[in-house]
Amino acid sequence: MTAVVVGSGHNALVAACYLARAGHEVEVLERDDVLGGAVSTVERFPGHRVDRGSSAHIMIRHTGIVEDLELGRFGLRYIDCDPWGFTPAHADRPAIVFHRDLDATCASIAAACGGRDADAYRRFVRVWSPRSARVMRAFGGAPTPGRLVRAFWGLDAKDGGSALSREFLQSGDALLDSFFEDERLKASLAWFGAQSGPPMSEPGTAPMAGFAALMHTLPPGRAVGGSGALTTALVARLRSDGGVVTSGDAVTALRRDGDRWRVRTASGREVRAGIVIAGCHVLATLDLLRAGGFDGAVLDDWRGRIRVGPGIGMVVRAATSALPRYPGSPIDHSARGLQFLVSDRAQLRRAHGAALAGDLPPRPVVLAMSFSALDPTIVPPGEHQLSLWAQWHPYRPASGADWADLAQREGDRIIAEVDSYAPGFAATVLRTHVQTPVDLERELGLVGGNVMHVEMSLDQMMLWRPLPELAGQRVPGAPGLYLTGASTHPGGGVSGASGRTAAALALRDLNRPRLPRWLRR
Repeated sequence: MTAVVVGSGHNALVAACYLARAGHEVEVLERDDVLGGAVSTVERFPGHRVDRGSSAHIMIRHTGIVEDLELGRFGLRYIDCDPWGFTPAHADRPAIVFHRDLDATCASIAAACGGRDADAYRRFVRVWSPRSARVMRAFGGAPTPGRLVRAFWGLDAKDGGSALSREFLQSGDALLDSFFEDERLKASLAWFGAQSGPPMSEPGTAPMAGFAALMHTLPPGRAVGGSGALTTALVARLRSDGGVVTSGDAVTALRRDGDRWRVRTASGREVRAGIVIAGCHVLATLDLLRAGGFDGAVLDDWRGRIRVGPGIGMVVRAATSALPRYPGSPIDHSARGLQFLVSDRAQLRRAHGAALAGDLPPRPVVLAMSFSALDPTIVPPGEHQLSLWAQWHPYRPASGADWADLAQREGDRIIAEVDSYAPGFAATVLRTHVQTPVDLERELGLVGGNVMHVEMSLDQMMLWRPLPELAGQRVPGAPGLYLTGASTHPGGGVSGASGRTAAALALRDLNRPRLPRWLRR
């Protein structure tokens, strides 16, 4: 059975690999000349391998996909980010260092925040580590009620589970307030949780903050050679099983023809396939169906109910002559993981509120990553590289200003924010590449600049992502078409789980005995 996979994002490639491994003919069609979508790495500056999207890989290391597809045989190697998190010293109090080792982390918290919070953090990890592991289990398959119940079966369910449900449905801020006293510690964990997109003030964000507990089991990983090394390994695995990858030829229409699909491309090709897995943005998939003659009224209804959101953030990629030096902290504490440049949650709240109003943040909130400290192969000798991610930034500024006019100024503000924590950093910056929300849309197909495709709010997660009708990763009225990518469960981030689920659904359907055509009438 021939399968066409639309797009070469990591979920699409994961799905393609599972189908090819099962013996099916697979062709991946990618509009870009660079494979991997937001999980790709290119040379932005001379001698620098710079990520186009993601930089740290967190969830995929907890899914088993890397091992299942034997991606190590195809060159993929991860270096642990350890320490995995760092919050600079503030107001004469030392830095908070999140080591993989829990005892070392608690010792750092005791010195920075006091013994009560160190004990509370140990309790936080004890409670939320198994809960986060169950969340990852729930992410491992289609979000059916039965699967979700089985994923969480065995957790504390006193009061019929209502108390536990309340804890999962509470806001991240409420969770952090229930454990900790020190605001800087709460801000650090809130900023970690907010990497999923929503602010920790929203209902249902507690698991996003609680996921930090799982970092002591397996921390974020940095793929050697850049984020795109995952894509390179997936493509190599796919080709080893006979799969084909075609770049630079966008799919323009998906048309159902009898019991098969006709996939038309920009070059004029038409590929006939038994199944199609769409790994592009869900709104792009709806456009392809429209071009193929699918019911326009139905498509309009779905499109009108999917909430993309106003954008999440922007990023500055910087080539530097040195790593940032945070006062009072050795480089080996600060440079290896995620640098949480925040001291209180009020800064997060002001930035998010400004973005909702269409304004730039009063003060950018920055997550700094300096992975050349872990992997010097991505930079020339004597230089370093930083990725500076900042939230929240609106896709459409309310002022009517064009992002092309705002980009460099806002990029400079982000660099100045790092410099306020690591004095002298700005003077080390040699070259920059700024990616605004509009740039993220234009280059990576991230509609509205939303790196999560559609908002990761409670009403668009699990059983409702991106809509109840589409949450099963199938499209009603379009048999043989499967959805994958950040638009689907479990959402954004580098996990590969959606791709594996899409492939499992397709393989299950393909292996199901089919009635003769005359009996299906």
